[in-house]
Amino acid sequence: MNTLNSNPVHGATRLNDWGLIRASGEDAAKFLNSQLTQDFALLGLNEARLAGFCSAKGRLQATMIGWKASEQEILLALPAEVLPGLLKRLTMFVLRAKCKLSDASGEWQLWGLTGTDAEQWLGDAAPQTRWSLGQKGEATVIRLPESGAQARFLMVQAKEAADPALNPLSPSDWQWLALQSGLAWVRAATHEQFVPQMLNLELLGGVSFKKGCYPGQEVVARSQYRGTLKRRTFLYELEGQALPGQEIFHSEDPGQPAGLVADVASKDGRSLILAETKIAALASGSLHLGSIEGPLLQPRPLPYALTEPE
Repeated sequence: MNTLNSNPVHGATRLNDWGLIRASGEDAAKFLNSQLTQDFALLGLNEARLAGFCSAKGRLQATMIGWKASEQEILLALPAEVLPGLLKRLTMFVLRAKCKLSDASGEWQLWGLTGTDAEQWLGDAAPQTRWSLGQKGEATVIRLPESGAQARFLMVQAKEAADPALNPLSPSDWQWLALQSGLAWVRAATHEQFVPQMLNLELLGGVSFKKGCYPGQEVVARSQYRGTLKRRTFLYELEGQALPGQEIFHSEDPGQPAGLVADVASKDGRSLILAETKIAALASGSLHLGSIEGPLLQPRPLPYALTEPE
């Protein structure tokens, strides 16, 4: 059964499992530009950027969305489970830069909005292109990658602000849509498991290959320009539950993992997973969760083409 083509859902859900880091000071953009995979030196006030933070070996420790709240203040939104680790690591590198980092999660509400009802409610504040930014009153609205033809938005507003005037959306429905967008977030269980291209991050606008150095930049560039990528992230559906960090096995090579679950959505006894997978494993045989006796992974289409590096 393919449950991807279910009826569109509409509404808003509070993203209680997300948080915010504030970078403030005259060097905030310059500092983040030296640490993240995207170009923050050129970040404008009307746009957001998807980015990653890598180890020296080019392995992702966190992925996030960043935007300017003002000329000297940048906010980074990311899953709360990896926020303390990222804040600690970034703080280690500030040194003499005029940039102060803090956990601003307690000052804001983060909401996921989706559907035509959300677009109508946002009105002129609804950004029209991916990663563009709008303002609805004092709230910031960022357009996220679409789930099929369905628009999705991240809305960030003050803690005391009223809830959006939209139908409540269950977290499981929101996560199900999020997985269909093809964007997997680094979780605690997948810390340092992937270089950006393994998560298709560059295809979603999360990597700049024209900016200066950052931790792991040489490894990321080498993955892009030397040889063919052997692993990519694909979308699958399966019966039962799954968890980030679970291994995937191939029926023709049961002795070693063929991939790793990056992100998961579950509802009605089924799961969608975005899983980093050996490309060669897709040519024949079958993929299973946990072992070759585990649930069968049924491939589902991604909303973008998997291109090879030039």
